[in-house]
Amino acid sequence: MQAVDSSSLSAQAPGYGDFLVEIKSQIRQRQFQALRAANRELLALYWWLGENISQRQAALGWGKGVVENLARDLQVEFPGRNGFSAQNLWLMRQFFNEYSDKPKLQSLIGEISWAKNLLVMARCKGDLEREFYLRATARFGWTTNVLRHQIDNHSYAQYLNGQTNFDAAVPDTIKAQALLAVKDHYTFDFLGLAEEHSERELEQALVRNLRGFLSEMGGAFTFVGNQYRLEVDGKEYFIDLLLFHRRLRCLVAIELKIGDFKPEHKGQIEFYLDTLDQQHRLEGENPPIGIVICRSKTKTMVEYALRTMTRPLGIATYTVTPQLPVSYRNDLPSPEQIAARLQGWAASGEDGEA
Repeated sequence: MQAVDSSSLSAQAPGYGDFLVEIKSQIRQRQFQALRAANRELLALYWWLGENISQRQAALGWGKGVVENLARDLQVEFPGRNGFSAQNLWLMRQFFNEYSDKPKLQSLIGEISWAKNLLVMARCKGDLEREFYLRATARFGWTTNVLRHQIDNHSYAQYLNGQTNFDAAVPDTIKAQALLAVKDHYTFDFLGLAEEHSERELEQALVRNLRGFLSEMGGAFTFVGNQYRLEVDGKEYFIDLLLFHRRLRCLVAIELKIGDFKPEHKGQIEFYLDTLDQQHRLEGENPPIGIVICRSKTKTMVEYALRTMTRPLGIATYTVTPQLPVSYRNDLPSPEQIAARLQGWAASGEDGEA
């Protein structure tokens, strides 16, 4: 008598496949919620410890020796828990003191891990800068290494200085991701190019150093091709570089310019984006995005060019040496403008990685 395969019978039961998918989704969701709750409880404990150490120092005159003795006693009681080292206890005290009078930031610190909080606390001094990295880390699920990379790459300044028309031209579902995905300035110091070079030399050097190029672009890009061929009415046109952003799920056309940004560059990239959208965008993909990377630009010129642009476009600059434009130091928006922009971002309610 042939054995009956119970798994085959179950798989054939009406609605079984959909129910299995639902169970898996519920398990993953509950596991994530449990981890999130555990992280909040741990941070609440660290906050309580930091608060009480700070208060006892002020009221009872506790010094360095008392805190070090406390660390030893806790490690004896809870062996293997390195979270109670003297260094960590001092960090808990700093954690409480840094955020005790900042309710807006208090609502955000519980959303990310202790290690990420320490990184933000150590590397970011202003409240608005900290708010940016706390929100972005929680929303996009940045790992500690990704967060460190974002800070190293001045993502806060890039986000604030970025000149795009994404607010009007990108779907709300990916707007925040897109604003973070396109930088305002790129450093191609890994190319070994001389200061004077042609657009073709720049393009070929980027293709030869593809790993470094994609890393500088932000990590979520994949390479599609260079001198990517388009055909319209029997005529050929070529995009300098074509990438695909995996999380935005869209093609990204890049035009390289070794001089100043000019208004005619907008018309060229807009034509490419129209053609990509009509002829090359696959089902399920978002409309393509364009980036013009030029040697220099003026904010007013870019603002005028973007005002009538209907396709998503960002205008960025580049250098072949590790330096940032002077504008990063002098032209950040006012604190009120920054706060309003972060608040608008928070209100968008978008989730997902960037």
